[in-house]
Amino acid sequence: MSVRVTLLYFGQARDGSGSAQEEFQLPKGARVEDLVERAETKHPRLKRMMDTAQLALNEEITAGDAILEEGDVVAILPPVAGG
Repeated sequence: MSVRVTLLYFGQARDGSGSAQEEFQLPKGARVEDLVERAETKHPRLKRMMDTAQLALNEEITAGDAILEEGDVVAILPPVAGG
């Protein structure tokens, strides 16, 4: 059994992945951090920004150990520089 989730890329994460979003199929019981690991394997440029990025699950900031459910949407939110 598995769950299908959408991963949204913002800012530098979009540059690192080459797209705004993509879908992943993960085993039931997978956590947000499992999704991030899968994305980093597919897009190695993401690895260098994940230490400072925040993660959101269904529009709420979350920790990597949150369990994913069918249809969830996870966003990678890199820090924003302003001035």
